Amino acid sequence: MPITRRDFCLSATTAALVTAAGGSSLLALIPTPAEAETVSMTELMAPQPLPDMVLGAKDAPVIVVEYASMTCPHCAHFDETAYPQIKKNYIDTGKVRWILREFPLDPLAAAAFMMARCAADGSAPKYYDMVNTLFRQQDTWAVRKPIPPMLAIAKQAGMTEEKFKACLSDQKQLDKVQAERKRAIDQFKVKATPTFFIDGTSTEGALEYEAFAKLLDAALKKQK
Repeated sequence: MPITRRDFCLSATTAALVTAAGGSSLLALIPTPAEAETVSMTELMAPQPLPDMVLGAKDAPVIVVEYASMTCPHCAHFDETAYPQIKKNYIDTGKVRWILREFPLDPLAAAAFMMARCAADGSAPKYYDMVNTLFRQQDTWAVRKPIPPMLAIAKQAGMTEEKFKACLSDQKQLDKVQAERKRAIDQFKVKATPTFFIDGTSTEGALEYEAFAKLLDAALKKQK
């Protein structure tokens, strides 16, 4: 069933989608397949419902596409622990091109992604800055009354309250977020967050840096 603006009401019912089972992600309810999926890079890199937010060199030999949910604690753990080293050693050095795509597990996660898009105003670095901030402060806004802390974060990023409210009321943007998620499910068999496609081959879960680096090194070796 499509998410609508009514799903963003400030009631405890909406927030309960995020804080169900003691605050854990809905990831726990989704089975994880044992084997990796390999998808066509042409299909994976085809135009998306939302423009890709890309970090890294255009000619980077390896492309990573991450599907994440803003309310997923596993995604937040990866972003806080492994991702900074990946960015320093692989993205900033021109080895890897990184793309984060929206796969919200609940309405609040969709709202957070929309907020990041609005705060970025088309800038990929600003988008990732907001995503990183939201992940690191997940415990403060993924709560029963999420709007006040989300607004505080938005204001720190330079958004006015009016822009914040307009952003979360944008049904067209929400529809695109939903379409992004549906495409990931239908075409790429994404079932859990985080899911990564490294040059088209999937891996699931919040891997530690060393494990992820081995996958990147193997992909880079294939490109030589």
